[in-house]
Amino acid sequence: MSVASDPGSPTPIYKRILLKLSGEALMGDQQFGVDPAVATRIALDVGAIQAIGVETAIVIGGGNIFRGLAASTRGMDRATADYMGMLATVINALALQDALEQQNVITRVVTAIEMRAVAEPFIRRRAIRHLEKGRVVIFAAGTGNPYFTTDTAAALRAMEIKAEVILKGTKVDGVYTADPMLDPTATKYSAISYLQVLERQLKVMDSTAISLCMDNKLPIVVFNLREAGSISRVVLGEPIGTTVSN
Repeated sequence: MSVASDPGSPTPIYKRILLKLSGEALMGDQQFGVDPAVATRIALDVGAIQAIGVETAIVIGGGNIFRGLAASTRGMDRATADYMGMLATVINALALQDALEQQNVITRVVTAIEMRAVAEPFIRRRAIRHLEKGRVVIFAAGTGNPYFTTDTAAALRAMEIKAEVILKGTKVDGVYTADPMLDPTATKYSAISYLQVLERQLKVMDSTAISLCMDNKLPIVVFNLREAGSISRVVLGEPIGTTVSN
């Protein structure tokens, strides 16, 4: 039985979402690692949408601890480097779980690589059941396979749990014609198609993830995670960020 929302609370436009976070989202202004204050702010935002009845799954990256692709370019075996990156995502998932549970949000970490002492193995039906019971589910260890990014893991898990949308939290407030940090003339798209993202090589998610979403008509909303309350604004239908769809 899912958690009922307050009858007086606003009505979300999505019932079940998947939130994609990069590992860097947890760093704050640090050079690496997890900033507990940032984890707490994200936990508060996730708790707010849980309170209005949105079933929430999260896929988190590991780039704040270890980035497999970067290590492979320096001579490390790619598969080994990717497995190390997957383990980094588990560390982040446990940190975010702790932050959520300090806000009294019941959370389960589910991993693609079995490590039963710290998390549950990924079983699709069990993960869906957790969501139905009002628990936040954090998917860690990517897809469990090297050569696939956590973007692809987010698209895959979103489709497996029948999420209605992927919310991609970033450092900027949407998708731009160029990197707005480097090009002051860059303009923001309010909406863009999957094909345009692929053709223009815009850095929304990697091409495998975009193609998966396009084939399954799964929309992506790219928004600024650093603004407090932005997750709630997206699920309530406010026109913020950029929507990627057909």
